[in-house]
Amino acid sequence: MKKIFVNLKQIGKKYPIVEKQEIFLNTEENEVSLEQFLNLIVENQVEEFNKKSFEDDSVDYLKSPNFAYLNTLTNTGKAGFGAIYNKNKADLEKAKEVAILGFKDGLFVVFDGEDEILDLSEKINLSEEKIFTFIRLTFLAGSIW
Repeated sequence: MKKIFVNLKQIGKKYPIVEKQEIFLNTEENEVSLEQFLNLIVENQVEEFNKKSFEDDSVDYLKSPNFAYLNTLTNTGKAGFGAIYNKNKADLEKAKEVAILGFKDGLFVVFDGEDEILDLSEKINLSEEKIFTFIRLTFLAGSIW
């Protein structure tokens, strides 16, 4: 298991959406390609998602907000209580495909420290606890018609 830290940012936002989240990757290799790295992160996140409990709509429990609820609401504009109402488990292979396609389509960029990783075949050194930053790029929608 390799330990890394992840920041998630979005263009135009002052503060990161996720700051220095600790993630354990299921690999013993010290050097992986960006494609392998993305697959390892997706595996971790799908596993975490599938472990969460699902809410039953037939019973309405009063939920108390998370600790940083107000900060999350004001910084991201999104409010939630951590409940998952979709009972479907995440499909690991589909999630991997979507992550790779998202990178190829330029929906997000990945930084290893201060260096942008430009190619899926580019090697990443995991031998030390590094900070990786994912920046989600948002494009303007609309047309002139």
